[in-house]
Amino acid sequence: MIAGAAWAAYAFADNPASTPVAGVVVTVVAGIPAGQRQLVQQGQYLASAGDCIACHTAKGGKPFAGGLGIASPIGKIYSTNITPDKDTGIGNYTLEDFDKALRHGIAKNGVTLYPAMPYVSYAKVKPSDVKALYAFFMYGVQPASQANKAADIPWPLSMRWPLSFWRMMYAPPVLTDESSASNDPVLRGKYLVEGLAHCSACHTPRALTLQERSLTDDGKWFLSGGVIDGYLAKSLRGDVNDGLGSWSEAEIVEFLKSGRTAHSAAFGGMAEVVEDSTQHMSDADLTGIARYLKTLAPLTAGQKAMVYDDSAAKALRTGSGRGNGALTFLDNCAACHRTTGNGYGRTFPKLAQSTTINTADPTSLIHLVLLGGQMPSTRTAPTHYGMPGFDDRLTDRDVADVLTFVRSSWGNHAPAVSAEQVAKVRRAVGAAGQPKRAEND
Repeated sequence: MIAGAAWAAYAFADNPASTPVAGVVVTVVAGIPAGQRQLVQQGQYLASAGDCIACHTAKGGKPFAGGLGIASPIGKIYSTNITPDKDTGIGNYTLEDFDKALRHGIAKNGVTLYPAMPYVSYAKVKPSDVKALYAFFMYGVQPASQANKAADIPWPLSMRWPLSFWRMMYAPPVLTDESSASNDPVLRGKYLVEGLAHCSACHTPRALTLQERSLTDDGKWFLSGGVIDGYLAKSLRGDVNDGLGSWSEAEIVEFLKSGRTAHSAAFGGMAEVVEDSTQHMSDADLTGIARYLKTLAPLTAGQKAMVYDDSAAKALRTGSGRGNGALTFLDNCAACHRTTGNGYGRTFPKLAQSTTINTADPTSLIHLVLLGGQMPSTRTAPTHYGMPGFDDRLTDRDVADVLTFVRSSWGNHAPAVSAEQVAKVRRAVGAAGQPKRAEND
């Protein structure tokens, strides 16, 4: 993905002038129609907050020209060209056309968009913000001539007309006024989380008919965690063991701004969100998001905070831990994460009492062990720290054993991981096959 700092250089054409807006340096093209300059600046900030670049830019492609393949349960969907090119993009869209696509899920030709486009969340975007986004995409983005790709979905699932019924059943009414405008940071955070930032698209579980089980905090499912792209987008609710209950407001802000804290680090899709989007948001908006997330009740009531237990650390140091999980940890993990499980703050994440380690679903952990991961590079924390993949080094049993060891050590209390679970994720994420071992290994 092209980071937000980089796409600014592509997005604007002749005679640019840089202007700081809400803590972000944006570039404004000369020749914008009178009265549109401020809207373009506002729209760029909003496009960054909504992370539009992530889905609408293919790897190595032109910004916002589409073509990124997005996996879905029915096949691959390709993002569309949203540059102002009149032949292949949205250059002929009116503000009304743009609004219908963004918030109603209806393209200019009347076809319902696939809900990979999160219009169920964008329905909550204010009309004034829609206008600013439109100004940015019309006057602030370089046109790119690139035809849209047809979805790779087999018939009859490729028929579009059933999507209109899905939209009518599950898309909420669009916001028709500016009632969400408020100086209350919690309400500002709620507006961003539920709307433009579309956090629910990844962090809320989906029903069999693929709609998010909740779009607002009206029940326990909202932001309670969901599996996407082979990772578990963890719960953002107030659970102390596997949610944000043990995180402070300042830690949430630091995570969204830098991609890491003293005890955690962004990985997978969230690393891209931080790099492309949240690091460019203002401190006021990040604080609002953090304060709103801290209002969410736990999914599971009565969780007790974990207490550090040093017995695993002692066993590793003395060599008394002889199980496959402990030995695999010593051979492959201890150099970075330490025998204490405490890692190195903001460099190699802590494993002890980690809310990521203690999630019931181990999908993310299996994915990381198999294929590795890398922290985002941000302005406040520019160094890329990475973890190598072990798919060609560890068998399914090794991965299961080491994760079971980690999830039951240093005060962690999470379910064991099975070799069958590892094999399933190995296939799903395209990892290398298990290494072959000699019989006496």
